Amino acid sequence: MLPWLIKRILMLVPVFLAVSVVIFSILHFIPGDPIDNLLKIGSSPEARAEMEARYGLDRSLPVQYGIWLSNVLQGDLGTAIVARRPVADLIAQALPHSLRLGGLALLFSTVVGVTLGVVAALSRDRWSDRAIMGGVLVGSTMPSFWLGLILILVFSVSLGWFPVSGARGWQSLVLPVLTIGLGGTALVARITRVSMIEASGRDFVTLLHAKGLSPLRIQLRHVLRHALIPVVTILALRIGWILGGAVTVEVVFARPGLGTLLIKSLAQHDYPVVQACLLMLAMAVMLGTLMGDILQALMDPRVRAAMT
Repeated sequence: MLPWLIKRILMLVPVFLAVSVVIFSILHFIPGDPIDNLLKIGSSPEARAEMEARYGLDRSLPVQYGIWLSNVLQGDLGTAIVARRPVADLIAQALPHSLRLGGLALLFSTVVGVTLGVVAALSRDRWSDRAIMGGVLVGSTMPSFWLGLILILVFSVSLGWFPVSGARGWQSLVLPVLTIGLGGTALVARITRVSMIEASGRDFVTLLHAKGLSPLRIQLRHVLRHALIPVVTILALRIGWILGGAVTVEVVFARPGLGTLLIKSLAQHDYPVVQACLLMLAMAVMLGTLMGDILQALMDPRVRAAMT
């Protein structure tokens, strides 16, 4: 498995390079200039040229990209143009809030999604199955920003149970976690249900019934274990998407985090900060994909056999 793992990691290198080119290029094609936020009104062209030279913005884009990528590979994310602080410090300050929010949302969607999927599979074609799948369908089609506003209106403004914004105490995490987690819950529930129904038709299930095991024990102990393989893969892939989804939710709930930092830096055209935030989100997706492949190999002997 080690040679496969090394090969799989090496496959991420060209993906990382391609993503870095896209992030750098698109950002510099957006209208606006971070120097405008630093210069006073009526500043001379000489002052602008001096400021651009200080931050390396007077060089060609290929040269700027080469310098930026070289620094990133050495662990240097640069210095924020507007905030005038190391970008690594800004990321280190914002990332824990996003990781906490994303981790709790992933846990919520996993537990609730698997539970709903199991109940729907066990009551296939009954009213409970239709009710769960109907609710799941509604939950999966709701935009996160719209759902967040509805939750604020109901549970914060009307009922006063949770704070509208901020990041103080566990109460401030409830509504953002629900906003992000409900979409993932729908996906996990659908995949769990389909996987359990598919696994129930395999030969080993017939053999277990012939041995006299109870149907409920077969479903929960044997069928569910096989059905969780695609679920685990999907959950690993959602690690990056959950962090990306936190961008919108953090803005809606006015929470500190990577999303708030990204939106603020975009408004200021602070290139180093925006590039670092987008690169973090892209790396989360890539690492989630790698983790999904590894977990699938550990859980499925057929995948491990294919690696040898």
